[in-house]
Amino acid sequence: MTDHTNHVAERLGAPVSMLGRVDDFDFLTGAWRVEHRRLRRRWVASDDWDHFDGTSWCEPRLGGLANVDQVDCPSRGFSGLTLRVFDPTAAQWSIWWINSITGRLEPPVIGGFGTDGGSPVGVFEGPDLDDGRPIRVRFTWTVVDGDHARWQQAFTADGVDWEVNWVMDFHRTEGAR
Repeated sequence: MTDHTNHVAERLGAPVSMLGRVDDFDFLTGAWRVEHRRLRRRWVASDDWDHFDGTSWCEPRLGGLANVDQVDCPSRGFSGLTLRVFDPTAAQWSIWWINSITGRLEPPVIGGFGTDGGSPVGVFEGPDLDDGRPIRVRFTWTVVDGDHARWQQAFTADGVDWEVNWVMDFHRTEGAR
C-alpha cells in the first residue's frame, strides 16, 4: 500500500454528512495483521512517526447492526476495543472506542461511506478532547481490496486544518474470511 496520509479526510474539509448502509463494515469481519504509524507529537507539524505492529479481529453482532473489534498492540502495552452501531433511521454509523490504558469510553464519531475513485471510503466525525483541549476527531476508513484496508485518525482545533496522527494498515491473515 502507498504510504500517504492526505486522504479523503483532508479533502473533505466541510462537516461530514455521509450516509451509511448496514453492510458497510462487512469487509472488516475476520482476523488482521495491523501496521500502525502514530505521530509522536501532535499539533507541532511533526513528521516523526512511531511504527509498530499489532493484530485485530472483528465480529458482527445483532445481524450486522453492530460489530465489535479488538486491536492488540503488545509491543506498546495496550489493547483497544471498538463498538460500531448502525442506526437504520438516520442511515449512519456511530463508533465508540475504549483502550486498556485509560479505560474511558470515548465520545462517538458518526458518519458513513461514500466512494473515492471507486474505492469505498468511510468518514466519521465527532467532538473530543485532546489533553483537555476541545477538538474534532475524524476517522477515515478506506477499503483497498478484500484483504487490505486503511484507517486513519485526524484532529482539528479550528475545523479547517486537519492533522493526521494515527494510521493503521490492515492486512487480512490466512483463513480469516
